Amino acid sequence: MLAELERFRPDIVLIEGPPEADGLIALAGDPDLEPPVALLAHVPGEPSRAAFWPFAVFSPEWQAIRYAVRAGIPVRFCDLPATHSLAERAATQPPSDSAPPAVDADPGPGQAPSPPADGTSGRAPSLSPGETAVPDLGGPEAAAPSAEAEPDGPADGSEHAEPVVHRDPIGELAKAAGYDDPERWWEDAVEHRGDTPFEVIADAMAAVRDGHTPHEHEARREAYMRKTMRTAYKDGYKRVAVVCGAWHVPALRELGPAAPDDRLLKGLPKVKVEMTWVPWTYGRLASWSGYGAGITSPGWYDHLFAAPDRPIERWLAAAARVLRDEDLPVSSAHVIEAVRLANSLAVVRGRPLAGLGEVTEAVRAVLCEGDELPVELIQRRMVVGERLGSVPDSTPMVPLQRDLRDRQRRLKLRPEALERDLDLDLRKPLDLDRSRLLHRLGLIGVSWGSPREARGKGTFRESWTLEWRPEFDIDLIEASAYGTTVPAAATARVRELVDLGSGRTARHAGPGPAGPSPRTLAELTGVAERCLLADLPEALPHVLSSISTRAALDSDVTHLMAALPALVRAQRYGDVRGTPAEGLFVIVESLLSRICAGLSAAVTGLDDDSARDLLGHVDAVHASVGLLESRREGWLAALRSVAERRDLHGLIGGRLSRILLDAGTIPAEEVALRMSRSMSAGNPPSQAAAWVEGFLSGSGLLLVHDAGLLGLIDTWLTGLTGEAFVDVLPLLRRTFGAFSPPERRAIGGRVSSGESGRTSATEADPERAEPAVRTVLTILGST
Repeated sequence: MLAELERFRPDIVLIEGPPEADGLIALAGDPDLEPPVALLAHVPGEPSRAAFWPFAVFSPEWQAIRYAVRAGIPVRFCDLPATHSLAERAATQPPSDSAPPAVDADPGPGQAPSPPADGTSGRAPSLSPGETAVPDLGGPEAAAPSAEAEPDGPADGSEHAEPVVHRDPIGELAKAAGYDDPERWWEDAVEHRGDTPFEVIADAMAAVRDGHTPHEHEARREAYMRKTMRTAYKDGYKRVAVVCGAWHVPALRELGPAAPDDRLLKGLPKVKVEMTWVPWTYGRLASWSGYGAGITSPGWYDHLFAAPDRPIERWLAAAARVLRDEDLPVSSAHVIEAVRLANSLAVVRGRPLAGLGEVTEAVRAVLCEGDELPVELIQRRMVVGERLGSVPDSTPMVPLQRDLRDRQRRLKLRPEALERDLDLDLRKPLDLDRSRLLHRLGLIGVSWGSPREARGKGTFRESWTLEWRPEFDIDLIEASAYGTTVPAAATARVRELVDLGSGRTARHAGPGPAGPSPRTLAELTGVAERCLLADLPEALPHVLSSISTRAALDSDVTHLMAALPALVRAQRYGDVRGTPAEGLFVIVESLLSRICAGLSAAVTGLDDDSARDLLGHVDAVHASVGLLESRREGWLAALRSVAERRDLHGLIGGRLSRILLDAGTIPAEEVALRMSRSMSAGNPPSQAAAWVEGFLSGSGLLLVHDAGLLGLIDTWLTGLTGEAFVDVLPLLRRTFGAFSPPERRAIGGRVSSGESGRTSATEADPERAEPAVRTVLTILGST
């Protein structure tokens, strides 16, 4: 394509894309604008209404733009303006509180944006491997062909029109040639030959399109392209080059009169649109990940574009380097044999050059020795690729985007498409600032970092998984309504979340980018915890005031118990991170006092499900009180008072007895008495099983070391009737199934040897202890 442009020397180049981006074309000459990048169009104030036009380095549109910019040739985009495309999409979508964007705003790891609702407007620069471009070869009847599948359907736009059928012209040509893989046919017929004239491709598209009636949106797009071409000739340009999807070529060869096109374009709906460049990733170009105009192997085509000489040898050498980086043994001999195999497969299959299929089979058979896992690694890192583009500082951005870029540079946190782990030591100022940035971004809905379990122990450690996704730019544009800097936006968003959760008037009437508003006291305390993690001192007093008000009005003890752990953690974070947390202590003290006072009433009249739910709250509060030494005794006293009641649900009674035993508040003899009483013949077997489940939940070591308790359970079990045993078996299975395998083996060994109940935890068996004593004396050198 570039050679043809050099030969033709056009006066102007027209590119299939939104005309609103004409003012951004000059940035293509900036070396800091590195593909893959995308044009982003969005409606101000409604960033969720947006669309992307991606470009890769091997995209014909991108190469045509770079050629024209270097040569000083004017460049214009010629597709239907985004102001109409986004307005049309809004008109066809049902109203909702949060309309979906043109791309998926929060895809999971490994996914890409969804195609636009109209099937075409969000993918104007087609990126399939069959794309080519050609200059105007002598007048308005010539256009630039490329391979692009366009939808087929009626043009009347009626409500009862037939469903749109998406066609793949390259697929139809490949099928006619006897190929079942369109990309392979394109490689054999065009890419690897290198001598296919553009006129031949245009004629092939005309044959495929024969008898086709474009649907309404497609007809408008092609009408606008013809209109742009007429404008170029009217402006005095004689040699016009058009870069577009080959599907459009038959519609652009003959411009015809302007009146029908003007009528088709008259009265189109409009919205105000802003455009900018944003970084893109090769993962988002892969059609397998959901982007309709993508390709399955962008990394492969990038390699072919960058390494025209000996591409097979260079590809396999790079694959060997990737495998060596993973400590897999791959030698130069492997690479040589893989090259021979790939070339031999191409000869056997009658291909002019080995393609991706041949090199993949060579990698699998020779470099990976038949193992599929390394092949998947090559697929992810090389065939798809993990490249993230970049845009220069001169690119139009909202202030929030620019502030984040500055912070990323200062904190040395470069956005990357590749998922990577980040371990932080909060005792270091740089790591502490990184943590605060990631937490603040999470509050405004930009989930660049996902928290994971920290390696090692200590509250000063924090671990994240980082992965930058292109749709985060939409999230930043949306969050810019809250502030011009990341801290300001996060503070405003927190205040709004709290106001919405409290029923007070807020700026927006629905959930914002950080998710739904807190509706319970526990969710509200979770917001306070996030405020401390993000170091938002201006938002924290507002949150604490709302918590205090909500807690004073909430009489449900379970709500208070659910809220306490987050506040206790937040109080600890205030110490570890050096974040001021004034006011937290008073709220924590008040909540705990009310929990202790209301616990007795909360455990009354519980069914099985309610008892299980309450048990989770009791465990969470007990773990939190462990961080509050000043209130530990009061909490244990409340538990002991409740545990002495005879009307407790077995699950609650057993768990409270275990907590008090572990805390040293009650002796083992009293626990044995309580267990014996709960397992007496007068109690239903299910009640006894529930007591055992509550007492033993979490660990079976107590039964390993206390033969007396094990004997009580053993005696109770052996005394059950067959019918009663069947009834309690599910409960017992759930209890003992939660123990670790070594614990279960030790308990089973003691029972099978008849040791259960013979000795207590404090008694010693001299005969069993003699070998151990003799060994210790030998080590000490004693006789």
